[in-house]
Amino acid sequence: MKRLIETRIVNPLLESYGLPVYKTKGSAGLDLVACIEQPIVIGGGKNKLIATGLAVNIQDPGLVAVVASRSGLCLNSQIRVGQGLGIVDSDYHGEIAVILHNDGVDDYVVQPGERIAQLLFMPVVQVDFKLVSSFTTITDRGDGGFGSTGKQ
Repeated sequence: MKRLIETRIVNPLLESYGLPVYKTKGSAGLDLVACIEQPIVIGGGKNKLIATGLAVNIQDPGLVAVVASRSGLCLNSQIRVGQGLGIVDSDYHGEIAVILHNDGVDDYVVQPGERIAQLLFMPVVQVDFKLVSSFTTITDRGDGGFGSTGKQ
């Protein structure tokens, strides 16, 4: 089931690159492009904020837009979304921008119109915390931390 999300082009340059679209019927994410006039260099180990020219009005607090890395860009060029995942809250109406990080040592050049990240829409569950002195359920793992379940 598709939902309609109000969308604004905040940089006319995006009109020449086109709105994000699902590349296949099974795609979960829409590709965001670098809405820039000139190439931008990201040095090894550095971050750059890249504009997408796009703003959305999600309206529904039960939805969030998530900015995720493109797997091929990360595998082949070591370029990923800098903070892991970017969050576009339902009440944010500004331009979506992507923090790109270069995990490599060589410079990476982001080209105008290049697909730089994916935008996914996901459900949100907001919670209230109930402060307790101990939990009402017990698990096999308990409070075992990182690596507590072993490797195999």
